[in-house]
Amino acid sequence: MFDERADTRLEASQLPPAITINGQGRSPFVVVCDHASNRMPERYGDLGLSLSQRLMHIAWDPGALSVCQRLVELLDAPLVHSTVSRLIIDCNRETDSPELIRTLSEDSVIAANIGVSAEERARRIKDYHAPFHEAIESLLEQRASAGLRTVLVCMHSFTPVYLGVPRPWPIGLIHGRDTGYTRALLDALKNDAPELNVGWNQPYAALNGVTLTLERHGDRRGLDATMIELRNDEILEPAGVALWANRLARCLTQAHAAQNRAAAG
Repeated sequence: MFDERADTRLEASQLPPAITINGQGRSPFVVVCDHASNRMPERYGDLGLSLSQRLMHIAWDPGALSVCQRLVELLDAPLVHSTVSRLIIDCNRETDSPELIRTLSEDSVIAANIGVSAEERARRIKDYHAPFHEAIESLLEQRASAGLRTVLVCMHSFTPVYLGVPRPWPIGLIHGRDTGYTRALLDALKNDAPELNVGWNQPYAALNGVTLTLERHGDRRGLDATMIELRNDEILEPAGVALWANRLARCLTQAHAAQNRAAAG
């Protein structure tokens, strides 16, 4: 069990809860990655999980950050990513969600999270959840002040099989309240690789409560925005990361151009 009395100031001074990369990038795209890391801050130990469990999707989105980092290079895009495991706190869930601090993830019991006190819940929100969303808002506000148009891209990965059920899509697209940009991205992907099985609101949808970041920072600001889910067996090796980052860089740009043409009438 973790020590609720531990002082986190030293830990916070060593690694911030959120990192912004290339914040001055001039791209229209801002990339965010909620589940970039499987890091367990020292005060939480290993949450009672084995090393193999901490490397699984229950703890993070394997491969997602690697794709994001490549998109930074290809697009001159800013990137904001969390530095803590989703099992400490899920930055893509509302603070009153029962999934904010999971006690069961897929078929793994997270025993150390059972019975977390209200004080500890508030601490994790303050130390990790709030700073991540503040970093995104700060970047978006800075860009708005500079007159830069922004397309928000929320990057995730998913498992090939979930509780015994295969997932056939190598990529899924999830939209917020406005479907326009996500629909344009779907069209661009189909044109780029007609053979692709692209999931529409797969393997999740907004109704599953998985679109906090998309809605809070995209919909609320009226931005073009999309959430991308890549099946993680596609992006665990450098070749797959390069293939998908290059494809996404092309298709994100083509979708943005299509939206601009549509806006121009």
